[in-house]
Amino acid sequence: MADILETLRIKMEAAVDVLDFEEARRCRDQINLLRGGATAEDAVQADLSGIERQQPGAMGLGTSQQRMTPPPGWKPPPKPDPMTKGRSSRGAVKPER
Repeated sequence: MADILETLRIKMEAAVDVLDFEEARRCRDQINLLRGGATAEDAVQADLSGIERQQPGAMGLGTSQQRMTPPPGWKPPPKPDPMTKGRSSRGAVKPER
């Protein structure tokens, strides 16, 4: 296991030297998988292309929640008119509760 990690580390550094950062990223991700307990075959076959790391400064409470986006064409409902709040249809003031 240690020789595989060392080989990947050397391969990653060589990729950085020739400015091939995509290959260096793949090697880094394989090293992380192997350190996490994956087998060598699983680490080679793993597809990590869709994985995104959390952005610095975006960590904290509630940042793991997705942002809701309304469907296309949705309009918010109209807000109530503050001039008519608390009045009945006959114009009398409703008692406070």
